[in-house]
This record gives sequence, C-alpha cells and structure tokens, in this order.
Amino acid sequence: MKLYILPGACSMASNIALREAGIAFEMSKVDKRTKRADGVDFTTINPKGYVPALKLDDGYVLTENVVVLQYIADLNPAAKLAPPVGTRERYKFLEWLSYINSEVHKSFSPLFSSEASDETKTYARNLLSKRFIFLEGALEGKQYLMGDQFTVADAYLFTVLGWGAHAGVDIGPKLKSYVDRVKARPHVVEAMTAEGLIKHQ
Repeated sequence: MKLYILPGACSMASNIALREAGIAFEMSKVDKRTKRADGVDFTTINPKGYVPALKLDDGYVLTENVVVLQYIADLNPAAKLAPPVGTRERYKFLEWLSYINSEVHKSFSPLFSSEASDETKTYARNLLSKRFIFLEGALEGKQYLMGDQFTVADAYLFTVLGWGAHAGVDIGPKLKSYVDRVKARPHVVEAMTAEGLIKHQ
C-alpha cells in the first residue's frame, strides 16, 4: 500500500490515520513544483491531480479524503478510528467528515490561491470564523469530535486547522487547545516528522 502526499496538505490526515491504525505503508511525496511522484506525472496515478491518493496492493487507487479515511479506519476496526457501520454514531461521524471537507477545508482554499482577490480572501476568513465558533461549541467538554475516542475525523480536522497560521487565520484558544491535544499523540508526531514538518524529537 502506498500513500501519495504533499507535506502539510490534507493528505496528512491519511498519513496520521494509517499510523493510528497500525497499517504498514509506503509514503511517496508529490513534488509541488513538477507535479511528479515516483518519477512519473502524478496525474497518471490520480487524474484529478491532487492528494491524497492511496494505491492498494492490487494497484487500485482510492482518492478523496472522506473515502480514503473511512477505508483506512475500516481496515482495522479494533483501532476504533470510526464507529461501526450501521450505527447512529457512524452517521454522526460521517456528518463530521462531510462538514470538515465542505465547510472548513474548502473555506481555506481561497487563502492559498494567488488568483483570489482580497475581497474573496476576506469573505473566506469571515466564513471560517463562523465555522470555528460552531466547532468550539461542538467540542465543549470533549476530548475529540466523537467524545473520548480519537477518530480519523480528528486527523482531518487537526490537519486543516493547522493551516490557520499559514493562512493568516486565528483559530482561537479553544481550537488551539484541541490542536495541541491531537498534536501530542505519538502517531501524529510520527506523521508530521515523516513529512518534514517537525524535526526528529
């Protein structure tokens, strides 16, 4: 199994998830400038041209964060990275993945675009501020999104909230506390170190 990543991008959530699940995998970094990985044009691996892409042992390639994260979680149910299929908790978990993907992740996108106007970036920051207020309320009194159990939804939210400093967005003290809590997990440290985002401890 091979995970294609761009350091610090949303693919870090899958990097964290694989380590939390205890699944052996290879990691391949996509060159941001050349758009190449493993010596080939990355679009030959994922025609969409973006990460994450998870190449399974039989050569099949899975893409899209929400799908890749669920796939990883379901490979090792004992790790409890997602609630069991068919339970109400599973649907709440899916609700979180969808919210992070469409309302938080995508709201950051204009802030990393050289083509976005200042007006568009201001709109994105204001929108993110509203999303952060909701997240603060949802996390009140909880360790993680689903309660005391860390899930791949936390790996995803941690990853996108980490973009705040680079995008000039203040996530606030409550979400900062959540980010610090997730960042302290050994497998998160391992993933960030592997991506070159933190130095070896």
